[in-house]
Amino acid sequence: MDVAVISKITTQKKNLERYNIFLDDGHGEQYAFSVDQGVLVTFQLRKGLEITKELLTEITHEEMIRKGYHHALNYLSYRMRSKKEVIDYLIKKEFDKEVISIVVDRLIEEKYINDAEFSNAFVRSRINLTNKGPELVKKELIEKGISNVEITESLKMYTFEDQIEKASTLLLKKNLNTKRTSRTEYYNKMKLLLLSKGFTYEIAQHALQKLIEETVEDFDAEWDAVTYQGEKALRKYKNEDGWEKKKKIKQYLYRRGFTVDLIEKFIEEFV
Repeated sequence: MDVAVISKITTQKKNLERYNIFLDDGHGEQYAFSVDQGVLVTFQLRKGLEITKELLTEITHEEMIRKGYHHALNYLSYRMRSKKEVIDYLIKKEFDKEVISIVVDRLIEEKYINDAEFSNAFVRSRINLTNKGPELVKKELIEKGISNVEITESLKMYTFEDQIEKASTLLLKKNLNTKRTSRTEYYNKMKLLLLSKGFTYEIAQHALQKLIEETVEDFDAEWDAVTYQGEKALRKYKNEDGWEKKKKIKQYLYRRGFTVDLIEKFIEEFV
């Protein structure tokens, strides 16, 4: 098609802001393409207007930009999104790089996309709604394309005191059964739990120290634990004799964090 003439423009039934354009290139009228109201006005499309290849390319390009823009706005209507999230979404919708760049720049200019604000809101929500430490939150923000500078600034909201409180609350919720483990093993498991949730070693140490200070020493509970583990050791080394048996049971219990005094007491009473 070198030149065609718009022979008819109709409104779409399901979307009154979109229009079907029919062209006649001398071989009869046929449907050619559809545009939204903005493109119709911008190019002053009307019956009788000549459409060249060059003009059709411009119209098609502008239509794709507007389509991408509306897709992105709909995506943003559900919640805040990072720049990377919007780009990834438009890529999945098969828009080309040039269109995506234009759309994203426009959304940033109109303040629909703001990675600094997104980062701040994301950190606040993680503090208020989850038990994740700052390292996990940082990892999530990196995956969403937020810069290190913006992440560092946002994480300032996650204060040392907030982290201690969050970590301490998590320890209470995940209270392990101390009747079957030594206090040393118990605290090691708690520390690993906090590290896996994104808290730093320093925060884990402070939270555990707070837990230790608030925990009343209970010899009976510790004795129950060493007895439980000791009986397992007795079954494991039932075929051993004398000194070798005692040595292996001691090693077994020591590896599980029990004190020498408790181990000796168990050996004295049961072996």
